[in-house]
Amino acid sequence: MEINLNTPALLFPAISLIMLAYTNRFLSLSNRIRSLHDKYQSHEQKHIIHGQIKNLRYRLKLIKNMQALGVVTFLGCIICMYLIYTQFMIAANIVFAISLICFAASLFLSLIEIQLSTKALELELSDMEGLEDPSVIEYFRKKFGRD
Repeated sequence: MEINLNTPALLFPAISLIMLAYTNRFLSLSNRIRSLHDKYQSHEQKHIIHGQIKNLRYRLKLIKNMQALGVVTFLGCIICMYLIYTQFMIAANIVFAISLICFAASLFLSLIEIQLSTKALELELSDMEGLEDPSVIEYFRKKFGRD
């Protein structure tokens, strides 16, 4: 497959948007960590906070790696464009393929982090009694009145 200068350049907007999303996730996570730290200092609900802290530490590592892979993808696209410009097409193809793999890995880590964020919310809800956790099918049955 022949790639031209526009091929890696097409990824720039996608990478920029995904990096913005990752940064927003990091900022919301850091705000949550700060509020949990205040709760922990005031000795409120320590049994719930311990589970959340473990979850947040892991999610923080995931976001760091998501961002690192995003930056590697960005740099790979820039290097690929330079290699295309200097007519090193074999190297450009290899670098572009590596960039795509890094981008896919970053998105995969993002998926894992999203799954963990829902578990964190479940931990938050765990101290409330009498709440059900219906499956998606049960939810739609109740929503549309089919038994």
